[in-house]
Amino acid sequence: MSADTPFKRMKWGFLPRRRIVDEDEDGNFVDMDQISQKLSSNDVNSEKNSEIIVNENDESTGIVYEYRDETNRPWWKFFDEYEYRVKTEVKNNRKWYHWFHEDDTKLEKKLITKLDILLCFYSLIAYWVKYLDTVNLVNGYLAGMPLPKDQGGINMVGNDLIDTQVIFNIGTVLFQIPFMYCIYAYPLSYVLPAMDIAWSILTVLTAEVKNTGQLQAVRFLIGVFESGFYVAYHSLLASWYRSSTGELARRAGAYYIGQYMGVLTSGLISGGIERVFGGVPGQSWRWIFRIDGILSIVVGLIGFYVIPGTPADCYSIFLTDDEIRAARRRMIKDNVGFRPRKDVFKQFFDWKLWKTIFSSWHFYVLSIWCIFLWNNASGPAGAYALWLQSLTKADGTARYVGGQLQELTSLTPSLGLLYLILVCMFADLFKSRWGAIVISQILNLTGNLMLAIWDLPEGAKWFAWCLQYFSWSAAPVVYAFQGDICRFDHRQRQVLLVSMNIIAQTFSIWISRLIWPTVEAPRYLKGFSTITAFTFMLIVWTILVLYLYKRQERAHAKENGIIFINDQSDEEVVVSK
Repeated sequence: MSADTPFKRMKWGFLPRRRIVDEDEDGNFVDMDQISQKLSSNDVNSEKNSEIIVNENDESTGIVYEYRDETNRPWWKFFDEYEYRVKTEVKNNRKWYHWFHEDDTKLEKKLITKLDILLCFYSLIAYWVKYLDTVNLVNGYLAGMPLPKDQGGINMVGNDLIDTQVIFNIGTVLFQIPFMYCIYAYPLSYVLPAMDIAWSILTVLTAEVKNTGQLQAVRFLIGVFESGFYVAYHSLLASWYRSSTGELARRAGAYYIGQYMGVLTSGLISGGIERVFGGVPGQSWRWIFRIDGILSIVVGLIGFYVIPGTPADCYSIFLTDDEIRAARRRMIKDNVGFRPRKDVFKQFFDWKLWKTIFSSWHFYVLSIWCIFLWNNASGPAGAYALWLQSLTKADGTARYVGGQLQELTSLTPSLGLLYLILVCMFADLFKSRWGAIVISQILNLTGNLMLAIWDLPEGAKWFAWCLQYFSWSAAPVVYAFQGDICRFDHRQRQVLLVSMNIIAQTFSIWISRLIWPTVEAPRYLKGFSTITAFTFMLIVWTILVLYLYKRQERAHAKENGIIFINDQSDEEVVVSK
C-alpha cells in the first residue's frame, strides 16, 4: 500500500493526524514569503472604464498593479462593494453561473471540489442535524409535553417553553467564551465531532426526563456542547474559501441550507412519529428526541474523517500535499492571516491584540450589526407553530391536530430554503452582499409589520408568515461579509467572530424572554413590534457597515493590487492589522 494513501495519514490507524507540509521543526512554513510575493505574477488587467488608467508590473514583487484616477469618481460608486477589494479584471471575471472563478487553476478546481464535498456538504448535513436537535423542543411541545404526567407528558405550563429555550441559550452563550480560545488553538476536526456526539447523546436522554426541571437541565447541557458549532463552521469556511472571488458567500449559503432543512424536516419527522405513536400516551414526543439524537451521533462520527482543519493546520486524509500548498497560496493571495506557529497561548492573550480589538470599529459596529440580525425573526419562539395550534373550526375544535399540525410547521422553512438560495445568488450575481441583505430584510420587514398590525384577514396573515424566513436568509451573507472584513489577522478574526456572536446571543436571551412569553401566543404584540424595529435597524446598519468596509479596503488598496493617482482625498484612516 502506498505511503500516501488516506489510511496512512491516520494516527493509530483510525484517527486523522496533522499533515506536515513544508514546515521546519518549529512548525514554521518554509518559503511562504517567496510564495506570497509571486502570487499575482500572471494577473492581467485591462482598461475597463475611465477611472482605470494603466496596469503596471512591479518587477520587485511580480505583482501587476492597477492604477486608478478617482478625480471624477461618480457618486454611485459608493454602492460598488468590491470597488477597492479586488482589481477590475478579477471582479469582471466573476460569473454567478460559474462554480469556479476564471483564474482558478486545474489544481485549485480539484481542491475546491474536494472542499465542497468534505467541508461544505458535510457542514450542511451537520447543521441539519444540529437544528433537528434544537427545534425538536417546539415539536415535542406540540406532541404532548404539556400534558399531565399521568397522560404521558411532563406538565409544562405557563412560560415553561420560552424559559427552557432561554436556559438553552444561556448554556450556549456562557460556553462560547472558553470556546473563543478553543476555536483558535485546538484542531476543530477533533473538537467539533466530539461536541456533536456529546449533545446527540443528551438529545436521546431528553426522552427520559420526568419533569420540567430535568428537561431544562438537559437542554442547558445541550446548549453548552452546541455553543461553538455555528461560529466554528463559519471560521472553517472563511479559512478555505476566498471572499474576493465570491466563493465564501456561496458556501456560507450552502452551509445555512442545513438550518432550514433542520426546521423543515423536524416538522415532517415529528408528523410521521405522531401518526405512528399518536395513540400511545407520552410516546410521540419521546421518540422525536430519540430519532433526532441517533441521527446526530452518526453524523458526528463521520465528522472526524471529513472536517479538514485549516490550510495552516490540515488534518484531512483526502487532500494531497500539493492541494494543501495550493490552499495556503490561495488564502495568502486573499490577504487571509494564519494562526501563529508558536507561543499560541501567549499570542492569543497578548494585551496588544486585545487593545487593538477593543479600539477598532470592527468590535462595536459588527457586534451591533449581529444584535439586529439575531433579533429580527419570530422563528425561534415558535410563533408560527403556536398560531397554527390556535386556529379553530366553526364548531370551536382545533383545525389542525396530530401529524397534520406538525407537517404544516414545515411550510415556512421550505419557503425559507428557496429564499436563502435566492439571496445568496443575488449577493454573487450582482456582486453585492449589502444589497442582498437590504432587499431580504425589506421583505422581512413587510411580513413582521403585518404581523405586528395583526388585525388583518387570515389570508394576509398566511402571506406574512410565508415571508418569515427572509429574516434568516441574510445570515450567511452577513457572516461571510464579517469574515472578509476581519480577514487580515487570524487571531482578531476568530475573537471578533465569537465575541460578536456572544454579544448578539446575550441580547437575544433577555429580549426573547421579554417579548415572546408563551402565555401571549399567538398575538405577541411586543414580539412582532420589536422584531420589526430590529429589522429596520439592520437595514440602516448595513449601509454603515458598507461605508466603513469601503474605507478600510481603500486604505488597503495597494495590498489588493490597486494604486491611486491624482487623488485629492487620500486621507483615509488605515485600520490596524
